[in-house]
Amino acid sequence: MGQQETVATSLADTVREGIGAALAQVDADLARRYPGDPGTRQPVHTVYVPGDAFAADTLRSWGDQALAALDAHAPDAGALAAVLGIPDALAADVHDRVRAKLTREPIEDLRIDFEDGYGPRPDAEEDAAAARAAALVAAAYENGTAAPYMGIRMKCMEAAVRDRGIRTLDIFLTGLMEAGGLPGGLVLTLPKVTYAEQVTAMVRLLEAFEKARGLESGRIGFEIQIETTQSILGADGRATVARMIEAAEGRATSLHYGTFDYSASCGVSAAHQSLDHPVADHAKAVMQVAAAGTGVRLSDGSTNVLPVGATERVHEAWRLHHGLVSRSLARAYYQGWDMHPAHLPTRYAAVYAFYRGGLEQAAARLAAYVAKAGGDVMDEPATAKALSGYLLRGLDCGAVDTAEVARLTGLTRADLDALAGRPTAMGA
Repeated sequence: MGQQETVATSLADTVREGIGAALAQVDADLARRYPGDPGTRQPVHTVYVPGDAFAADTLRSWGDQALAALDAHAPDAGALAAVLGIPDALAADVHDRVRAKLTREPIEDLRIDFEDGYGPRPDAEEDAAAARAAALVAAAYENGTAAPYMGIRMKCMEAAVRDRGIRTLDIFLTGLMEAGGLPGGLVLTLPKVTYAEQVTAMVRLLEAFEKARGLESGRIGFEIQIETTQSILGADGRATVARMIEAAEGRATSLHYGTFDYSASCGVSAAHQSLDHPVADHAKAVMQVAAAGTGVRLSDGSTNVLPVGATERVHEAWRLHHGLVSRSLARAYYQGWDMHPAHLPTRYAAVYAFYRGGLEQAAARLAAYVAKAGGDVMDEPATAKALSGYLLRGLDCGAVDTAEVARLTGLTRADLDALAGRPTAMGA
């Protein structure tokens, strides 16, 4: 038994070597196109603020308004649980964590909007707003008041607004460079993309900026907003969104679904435009398959029903928002848009209930997998990857704590990163 047994084979080594050589290009293509998870934190939401409305205190103001809404309409755990249908066992913990989040980090990702939320303005006015946005973002990162992710949404690459969008982006990025450099959390959004060639144009634009400012090639990435039918299905019958990811040449960081523009482009009447409409589900399913394995993240859109007015009206809007966020999470859309400060309580309530509600089961399954203990579910490596990814997302947003995950699984953050296939880790 100490010696390796000799077994009989029929194929010469040259057969194996020949197959390896024949598939070498495929191997390289797979590695390039499907690098897997980038290993960074994904925000649970994106907040859009018009370019002229963004101010130094915007993040704190949104947090304070969200806390005021929570105090006015669901002042304790029981009240919040009754409105949203949160299980009693989770209610106190979710409520406490939501309050703590709104105090500590009310916005995870903020986009200063120079597109639909800003509209057409005189050039001098938009120039000044873009320069001001850069100065405010740079100052926020300098003094520690920034959101983990911040950036702008420029105007799109369509002919009517292309030059204006390019100029605004140039002013913003130049302002950041002049203030000390591009922050690590910089995010740019390219809206209303219909052709892959528009994505290529964005790549060339960013390449030119990097060269002009002496930056490393590929330093600047961007999000692609999916808002038109042509971005899902092209005139040739192919899935355009997959071509857009390829056209981004590794710079695409995420795909964002645009609820209202996309629904309108499909002819859906205003009263029925929603995240859970069948046309939305179809578009997001195509996006999901196109992005799988590429390292490009996904973000759902928003609801335009605002939680304002009398308590009964706020509760109605909260139930809608909470239900939509919970639905997105179950469908592996871990990010979405929030349009109003009073959406923040239900965003975090849904997110925290999602991760805390499944914590013990996920931890037990992962611990059993690592220990090869079996149990009533036979998990495979792909499932272990999903389980560890679930726990990491919970850690990143503050839904769960490192100590309780370690206690339940016996695993460190580094262990979870390895199981999830994350090359690096970025904490909450």
